[in-house]
Amino acid sequence: MARTVSLLRAALVLLVWQGALAEKLTGILGGAMMPDRGSVVAAGGGAGGGTKDSMRPSLPMRVAYQGEPGAYSEKSTRELLGRNVVAVGRPSFEECFRAVASHECDYACLPVENSLGGSIHENYDLMLRYDLTIVAEHEFRVHHCLMVKEGVKRDEIKYAISHPQALAQCDNYLRGLGITPIPTYDTAGSAKMISEGKLPDKCTPENTAAIASDLAAQLYGLKCLDTAIEDDDTNFTRFLLLGRKGIVQYLGKKTPSKTSVVFTLPNVKGALYKALACFSLRDIDFSKIESRPTSASLLNYLKFRSQQKSGQNSSTKSDLPRFRYCFYLDFLDNELSENAQNALHHLREQADFLRVLGSYPQKSRLVGPVADASEELKHLHVADRDALSLRTLPSEEEDVQPLKIGIIGYGAFGQFLSKRLSMKHRVSCMDPLDKSKEAEAQGVDYFPPFESLSFFSDLDVVILAVPLIDFDAVVSSLPADQLRGKLIVEVCPLSEHPKSVLMRHLGKDVDVICSHPMFGPRNSPSNGGWDGLPFVYEKVRIKDTRRCDQFLQIFEQERCQMVEMTAEQHDTLTADASFVTHLTGRLLDRSWLPPTPVISKEYAALCEVADLTNDDSFDLFYGMFKYNDRAKSHLNQMRDNLAKVERQLAAKEAYLSATAALQNSDRQRLIAECKSLLQEVAQSSRPVSQEESDDASTKQHPKVIAFNPTTSNKETVEKVSFLTEATRLVTKGDGKKPKS
Repeated sequence: MARTVSLLRAALVLLVWQGALAEKLTGILGGAMMPDRGSVVAAGGGAGGGTKDSMRPSLPMRVAYQGEPGAYSEKSTRELLGRNVVAVGRPSFEECFRAVASHECDYACLPVENSLGGSIHENYDLMLRYDLTIVAEHEFRVHHCLMVKEGVKRDEIKYAISHPQALAQCDNYLRGLGITPIPTYDTAGSAKMISEGKLPDKCTPENTAAIASDLAAQLYGLKCLDTAIEDDDTNFTRFLLLGRKGIVQYLGKKTPSKTSVVFTLPNVKGALYKALACFSLRDIDFSKIESRPTSASLLNYLKFRSQQKSGQNSSTKSDLPRFRYCFYLDFLDNELSENAQNALHHLREQADFLRVLGSYPQKSRLVGPVADASEELKHLHVADRDALSLRTLPSEEEDVQPLKIGIIGYGAFGQFLSKRLSMKHRVSCMDPLDKSKEAEAQGVDYFPPFESLSFFSDLDVVILAVPLIDFDAVVSSLPADQLRGKLIVEVCPLSEHPKSVLMRHLGKDVDVICSHPMFGPRNSPSNGGWDGLPFVYEKVRIKDTRRCDQFLQIFEQERCQMVEMTAEQHDTLTADASFVTHLTGRLLDRSWLPPTPVISKEYAALCEVADLTNDDSFDLFYGMFKYNDRAKSHLNQMRDNLAKVERQLAAKEAYLSATAALQNSDRQRLIAECKSLLQEVAQSSRPVSQEESDDASTKQHPKVIAFNPTTSNKETVEKVSFLTEATRLVTKGDGKKPKS
């Protein structure tokens, strides 16, 4: 039945996009069949607009923007998509991203840069955190208006309230009228404050004006005394329309296109020059380039995510510099063009990380489903205009109660989780050891195992924070009848074994999530937050999707990086690295690594690994060994590598010893030869007397020639000099002087 409903919903979405037979199908399926989240979202039906169900198929687009109704962001949204679009005001930029990511809105229209104020960096950072794609851009001309309650005259105005940036852009105008500016949280919000009479001190509706858009004046019943009061008439804001799916396939060859990318580069000379050359060599023009510091934790996550998507398993250097920059680049070409493809391929070879944020048409053009939906909206007649400007989403109007979460295993990691979970939810714990003091310190209810029935009685979620080696025994001991209808979440460092155990012991009426929070009490930030830390999970079996989403939102709201992958994929990517890390840490006895005033980065990394792994229990390490099929091969490889290093050291030592002995033997032989030659030279260089010559003749040496200094002196001196230098070089190694 569920599959049939899903197929019917999908068919309905397609038909609504095509604008055919929508009302007929809606009547057949009924209001309950309409998707409450997705590409087709109603303006009414509990969304705060009061529109009837019959309007649902007529409003296929819901767009989030930041600010109060009437804000410049809403006006920009309506300029781009049409006046009949359903615009949903959100309190922050991140809430806009969340609304689209959770399928409660189809798109988000957000500002990224202003011609006077510069870039809005928060939205650039959020585009990295959320997997949304740019589908359109819009350059919005900002016109500030001075508005008051009906009956108020210009000379009665003493104060003007608005956003600080709007007040600064109208400073000359306000000075000319002698009006005192008072900053508030929002431009449209200031108009709302005058309408409701909720004004700052000294301000009254009779002496205060607001600076906002003409749309805000229309919505809040105010009168515009002046329009276009800004000091600079070149005030433009560039908005981006972000969605869950790209529209690059709808861009024609003749459509003027733009592509936005973000990348990081290695810290080497000429890296940026080479990156830009990837485009300039192919005559691809830029329209924007900007660098932005990005947190190291986010970059680590981005690299991990890109490796996971590409199937790579390369290690990531964790010691990132204090300031690491992302480069945001807009180039004027379609992502799918041959030139752009070659340039991006070339850039990927040089960049540590690269992501295409979107390829879209230039200058407020619309293509694909966005253009179709916008065109359809133009032909609609909506009687209730208020229904098109919403302040809340369906999920916010539901009576959402805090979850009742039970943690089995209240060790270090269980306490670490409960510290954050207990802030917004009711948490209890169960452990065979007496953890009542630890639980009381965190405001958590403690139950011993013999009170398990009371522990399980009204829980929504059960978290299994037990060691891997005890996981099977703990799950098999749980009362199966008490687990029916509950959500079971395991948080072990490996997921494949716990997944198989849960599937084997739990019935089909139990929801299951396999997860691995890749952080803990020793490697989370000092402020206790989880911002940027990866949370890997798999929805193994889910029937109550609302409860599942509410649980996962705990980690989303803590700004964890949510990575959805199967347990098998998780273990393939992380199990080997975790085991080798813990094995290395246990081999490094902390006593071998004494503190030293002069410390290198490598030594500090070794100390950190030793500290992190030695503090963990041996049961955790044994679980990584037992339930990882490749652990023994890694252990053998570590042993072989150690033996190989020992052999290399022994061979090097033997080689150096033999070389030294050989050199010493050769020196002694050369010294002896040099001494002999020197003696011969000395004998041949001595002058021969007549008596010695005659005596030599009598001894039958007729060929001995007497020494002639004029003919032999030069040759003898050269021979002696050569032998002396040779002797000096030979005896240089041992420092001994040749005997005379």
